[in-house]
Amino acid sequence: MKKNLFTKIAAGALSAALSVTMLAGCGNKKSAATDDQGRTIISIGAWPVKEGKALDDANAKKERFEKANPDVVIQPDNWSFDLKSFYAKAAGGQLPTIFQSNFTEVPQVIEANYAADLTECLKKRGYDGMFNEKVLDVISRNGKIYSFPTSTYVLGLAYNTEMFQAAGLMEEDGTPKQPKDWNELAEFAVKIKKATGVPGFIFPTANNVGGWIFTSVAWSYGTEFMKKDGDKWKATFDSPEAAEALQFIKDLKWKYDVLPSNTFVDYTEQFKTFGTGQGAMVIAAGDMPADVRSYEMNPDSIGMMAMPKGPKDHVTLMGGSVFAVSKGSSDKQIEGAIKWIKTAYSPDLTEQFKENKEKDIKTRLGNNELITVKSMSPWNNDSDAVKYERELRDKLANGNPNHVKLYNDFVADLGDCKLHPEEPVCAQELYGILDNCIQAVLTDKNADCAELLKKANSDFQQNYLDNLDY
Repeated sequence: MKKNLFTKIAAGALSAALSVTMLAGCGNKKSAATDDQGRTIISIGAWPVKEGKALDDANAKKERFEKANPDVVIQPDNWSFDLKSFYAKAAGGQLPTIFQSNFTEVPQVIEANYAADLTECLKKRGYDGMFNEKVLDVISRNGKIYSFPTSTYVLGLAYNTEMFQAAGLMEEDGTPKQPKDWNELAEFAVKIKKATGVPGFIFPTANNVGGWIFTSVAWSYGTEFMKKDGDKWKATFDSPEAAEALQFIKDLKWKYDVLPSNTFVDYTEQFKTFGTGQGAMVIAAGDMPADVRSYEMNPDSIGMMAMPKGPKDHVTLMGGSVFAVSKGSSDKQIEGAIKWIKTAYSPDLTEQFKENKEKDIKTRLGNNELITVKSMSPWNNDSDAVKYERELRDKLANGNPNHVKLYNDFVADLGDCKLHPEEPVCAQELYGILDNCIQAVLTDKNADCAELLKKANSDFQQNYLDNLDY
């Protein structure tokens, strides 16, 4: 859930009825789907449907790939990934060769045994040791790698550098002081409001965004929102830990008085509030500066740092997308799939990569985005591609690097911070229910956090989890 907050990433393709032959390679010992010329056929998901640049680019990539790999045929399709249709296709043996999903779904796909083991193919290319270790934990089981990450992001804390300076929260070199935990964040917000008159913190409450952000806070208090009980899911957030996390949100309003007067804000409104100088801090991903550019906020006024710790854990939400290869794919299909994926996503430093990255960053500069903020990479810091992009951002920096140093250091070395994907099922429904809880505590000083969560937990179980049929 980020940017396009309420949709899942489109992915997948339906394989056609194909002739079969036995072929060798790396990966699973399965029969390969071939055409009448003996070429290996790979079905590719997330193929654009509408005519336009996206479809033109995909078709051009297909043409280049097939020219470079004449023994492989690419078969496009536009199946849209969701768990229910995924399991139906998987059970019928109709999964595409390559399908794309969010990190959220990866553990379930692996556990259901619908993803091929990619370890040997990745090892053959030296990629097995190149993944970010934190990401590797999500895409692996028992030392085997089952998916190929293409993008990653983590939440951090954005702040207004001028307001931090006014409140005495900036070091001499321009590096911000880091609130070590949520209570200290509240104290920072109080100092900012006292020094500037501006609300110190922005917390969204609408259109599922409040619930989405709240889960990261709650995880750090030790909250579990759901767990698998046999083949059923059980809601588990009617807990003291969740109540304590919700009490913190309530205290931001009634104890610390650091929130804007209008607390009914969504994803867009929270960044409008921040971008127009009406709030000093907001939880955001590293690409947040792109969301405030339309408000003409000075890039040098935007800072980023790590998420604060909670009383039980240091944790942040990790999102992004991955490619997986269907379990029934042959060795040569797996080989071809990895070749296809790596044309756009790999740690290799190619001239095409350099060209694309320079073009992207210059476009961002033209949009007044803050390119000094460095994103988390699926690859480790030894990757040539990662090194190149980070050095390029330093070279073209359009803001004070010290303003974002704590965030850049954070994504480069997460230390004790745990990465937590979104909740695995009915996530959007959960966020909506949590929105209601947050709105209740921010509009009613006497709202009972534990009672609100008890009812929310029951409603979530009865209305959603009990009705799952996959």
